[in-house]
Amino acid sequence: MALKSTIYKATLSIADLDRSHYADHHLTLALHPSETEERMMLRLVAFALNASDTLEFTKGISTDDEPDLWQKSLSDEIELWIDLGLPEESRIRKACNRARQVILYTYGGRAVPIWWDKHHNKLTRFDNLRIVNLPQDASTELAALAHRSMQLQVTIQDGSVGISNGEQHVQIDPEPMALR
Repeated sequence: MALKSTIYKATLSIADLDRSHYADHHLTLALHPSETEERMMLRLVAFALNASDTLEFTKGISTDDEPDLWQKSLSDEIELWIDLGLPEESRIRKACNRARQVILYTYGGRAVPIWWDKHHNKLTRFDNLRIVNLPQDASTELAALAHRSMQLQVTIQDGSVGISNGEQHVQIDPEPMALR
């Protein structure tokens, strides 16, 4: 019998001073059996950094032809494709060919520079690709905020992300990776 996803509910109160986006987002996330709470929380961070009324979670990790999050136009074209992890160049190429803009959030500590050295030269040709690394220490701390029902305050200012549940606070300083 296949294991089922665990459902998490999150209310994100986002104050994004960089993009002037201030809103509450009520989200339902499915934690796939092969996914960690750390990765799920990083999906929430990716959502917060790009929040809009049309950004949504997809089937993600369980589906090869969908990202973790996407934003589609009214004509069903993919405007924004957001993935997490250290994917192969072929997946990134496919995403860049299908979407107007692609953002890849890498994480994984010491594995990131190894992945970067392997793929960097191949990725410079994609004008619609942006890669941002989420530091290991902060992503590990995020897992402690994971609960089946979460109310999180997210403040984004000068590229820095602060996430709080009222008791604990995690500061994340995303690191843009230069492709050119």
